[in-house]
Order: sequence, then structure tokens, then C-alpha cells
Amino acid sequence: MSQNQEEETGLVCEEADLKDGQMREVSVADQKVLLARIQGQYFAVGAKCSHYNAPLIKGALVGDRVRCPFHGACFSVKTGDIEEYPGLDSLPSYKVTVVDGKVYVSINKNSLQLTKRVKEMCKMSPDVKQVILLVGGGPASLVCAETLRQNCFRGPIIIITKDALPPFDKPKLSKALNVDSSSILLRSADFYQQYGIEVWTQREVVSLNSADKVVKMSDGAVQQYDRLLISTGCRARPLSCPGSDLRGVKLLQSHKDAKEIHESCLGKKAVIIGASFIGMELASYLSDKASSVAVVGKTRFPYERSLGLEIGKMSMQMLEEQNVKFYMSDEVTELRGDDGKVKEVVLKGGASLEADVVIAGIGVIPNSHFLAGSGVEVDPKQAVIVDKFMRTNLAGVFSAGDVTSFPLAIRDDQRVQIGHWQMSQAHGRVAALNMMNKPTKIDSVPFFWTMLAGKSIRYTGYGEGYTEIIFKGSVEERKFLALYIKDDVVVAAASLMFDPAVARIAELMAAGRIVTKAQAQAEDLSWLQM
Repeated sequence: MSQNQEEETGLVCEEADLKDGQMREVSVADQKVLLARIQGQYFAVGAKCSHYNAPLIKGALVGDRVRCPFHGACFSVKTGDIEEYPGLDSLPSYKVTVVDGKVYVSINKNSLQLTKRVKEMCKMSPDVKQVILLVGGGPASLVCAETLRQNCFRGPIIIITKDALPPFDKPKLSKALNVDSSSILLRSADFYQQYGIEVWTQREVVSLNSADKVVKMSDGAVQQYDRLLISTGCRARPLSCPGSDLRGVKLLQSHKDAKEIHESCLGKKAVIIGASFIGMELASYLSDKASSVAVVGKTRFPYERSLGLEIGKMSMQMLEEQNVKFYMSDEVTELRGDDGKVKEVVLKGGASLEADVVIAGIGVIPNSHFLAGSGVEVDPKQAVIVDKFMRTNLAGVFSAGDVTSFPLAIRDDQRVQIGHWQMSQAHGRVAALNMMNKPTKIDSVPFFWTMLAGKSIRYTGYGEGYTEIIFKGSVEERKFLALYIKDDVVVAAASLMFDPAVARIAELMAAGRIVTKAQAQAEDLSWLQM
């Protein structure tokens, strides 16, 4: 085979080596490449997920897309394009040639070291006057902005956030409190400049006048828009007991909060109120940094409602081994202080815990208060109501991310509010396409992960109202797959050390395939294609 001077070409396998639907990781000039065979044809793309560099060979290939085993991002193996989140970038795709039964992959020498690529985007054009305004600096706004530019919207795009940072990787905060702000930014300042995306930090929108199509900010300034995205997310619910205004009582919302919690807990007594995902991740992180860590929760075990008793019990044991103390089936009645600073947490059950720092992880409240009087429809929990196209009840006004209540495709369009990073990104994309009059429905499958004591629990689907859990593997041995059953079908799955089971189930759900209770109970798991 003749060699092009600008390319590195490697013989990677024989044509007969892979069957349809199989993948293999190969190397060309030290660059790892994911090779896949689909309907007799070979395709080659980058081997690492663009989100956190997970090896895609360990993921699930269904049809012509591969799903990352860690956090559920999906890529087309034909083009490398990202098709489901988290992550922002696509994979490089490489030229494949089959000659005399031998498969060759060619990589341009200039792009040998590249493991991801930014999708092509248009630039801003000064003669387009239409303004798209994105309120909120989370992943929904960022993906919306990028999708608009990918689909040739050339007008001004403005992201307004009350945060001090431009869009950043928020799930990192509760898992690694002491991260440097520069390491969690999702895009660089140069990126925003290059594609004409304005980001206004430390600016808060306080009201919306939909008749005049303007928003007003806390400093009195107003901004006109043609289309608007409300993606303001949620804020942490504060404690309401006596003493909750004492110094040392904290909430985790911003990068600054994370740094402060880290610094104030070093060598000190930390009490975490709430055995939620945030509370448990904080306890795990602080277990070897604070002098003591206690967790107070209302249920018998953490995650009891969401993941079930067995996984809750196991999670609790994992942290108890790290010297975290639990006070469950209990709640806080009062915080006591000395000289205005918190010193003690008093529980309903009678215990009182010494505390230098108290952190609340007791749920969230949608940031929709600024919509009062705007005519935007909200539900009883104050989440913004949208349809499948992420449209609110007002023309030209869309909403996305944690602040929304939206119809979930895999649950017959049941209206839900889901605070997942991946779902917010999917919302942002769908909102952008519909702003561009490219009718697209939200049909993403929820995918979520949490980190405890260095181990990751993955979750997909929507388990609310499940009636039983079928386990594969062993929860005691901390290697399992949990299948959540409702009305005789699998509605959700969780796993620990059982990859890529959850990624594969997410793909089955995305394809509209139903996994029955009988399949879940069977010894034969061939439907999982592990």
C-alpha cells in the first residue's frame, strides 16, 4: 500500500478479525485508535472519551455508536461526533482502507496527538442583529451557545451568570473541593472570543419583561433579546433551624464555597446535614482531611429512596471504614454557637455533636424567583414547565437544565425534574436546535454517577416508584448490578465495578428496547452482551 507523506499509516488487523458490532483498540504510531466493524465496514475514531479520557473500548457499542463506560457520553463510530453527553467535544475520525483482506488506518501527522476535536462552528457576523440571551452559566447555556454556532447562527450570543467563573465543571466541586479554578473551566477565554460568545460573570438577572423582550439585572442595566433561554439551575436549600445563621454554617454552590469548606474543615470537626449524593461525596472527601466527620440523615440509610436499602447500607459501610460517623433516622433541631460561631449540633434523638463547621446538603430550590410576574409558567415546586422542545408557555422563551420540569421520553413523557449534568447538556442542545427552527425533541436517557471512597457508582434510567430490585453480583462484595423494576420492566439500573452494564442498559433504553423483569431475573445475561 502506498504511503502518503503527510500521513502515518498502520496495518491494524486482518479483515476477518472482527465481526459486525465488535470493537478493538489498536495503535497507529503510538496513537490509540478505536476500530469498529459495522455492517461489513470498518471505522476508526479516537479511543478516549472527550469527557475524562475513559477508554471507550470498555464501553458499549450498540448500532453505530459507542457509549462511554464511566459517565455515559456517546459518539458515532462512523464520524466521531458526540451524540450524548457529558463532554463537549467530538472524537477525531481516521481514514480506514482495506486492501487484500488487510485493514489499514491512516492519521494525518499534524493531528497525531489530538484525542478530541471541536465541532465546526461559524463565526459571528456584525450584520446579524438578532440576539440570543442565555440566563445562567451552567452546562445547558454553554451547550446551547455552541450548538447555535454549530448550526450557523451568526448573531450575538450572551451568557449571563451570577457566578464569578464562566461555565465550569460543577460535579467536580463536591468530589474534589480544593480544585484550582483554572482546571475546572469548561472552555478558555480564547474559545469564547473566537466564536463570538459573550460571557457576563457576576451579573444577576432579577426580572423578565416578555412583552418588551428585555431582562433587567441587579445593577439596573437592561438587555434586549430575540430568543431567551432560562437555565438558572437550582440553589442549595439552606437550614431553617435556630442557629442556622451562625458563622461556620455552609452551603456548597460555587467554586469559592468549595475552597472555603476545604480550608475551614482541615483538622476540624465537620458535621454534614443530609445523606444525599452531595452530602455523601463531601463526607468521603473530608474523611481524611477533617479531624472528624459526622453525617446526619433522616432515613435509615443514605440513598434509601433513590438507590434502595442494600446500596444505602453498603455506601454507609464504605464511609464508616473511613471513620465517618452516621446519625441516621434523625434530624437537627438546633445549632448552638459561641461568640457567633457554630460549636454544636443538637439532634432530635437527643445527641449533641461538636462542630467547627456545619455543611447542609438537604436538597435544592429552582432559581426561578426572578420570573415572578413574567407570565412564565412554573410547577408547584417552582420548576419552569417546558414541552419536549424545551419551550415554555411564552413564544421565544425556552428553558433548560435543573430549573426545568420536562417530559421524560423513557417514562411515557411523565413530567420530571432531574438534576443531572448530562441531562442539562442534552436540554441545551435541544433548546438551541428549536431556537433555529429545527424541530428536535428531548429523548435523552438520564445517566448519573457518584464517587465514594475512590469508587464510582453509576446509574441510568428513572427509578421513581420502583417496586423491587434484582441484583446481579454481590452488594456485600461491592461488585454488582442493580436492576430496578416497575410494572414488570427494568426502569433503572445502578452498578459498582460492573462496567459496562449501565452504559449498555442506557443504550438499550435509548433505542426504545424494553428489558423485562423475566430477563432481569434470568441467570443468562446474554441480552446485556457483556
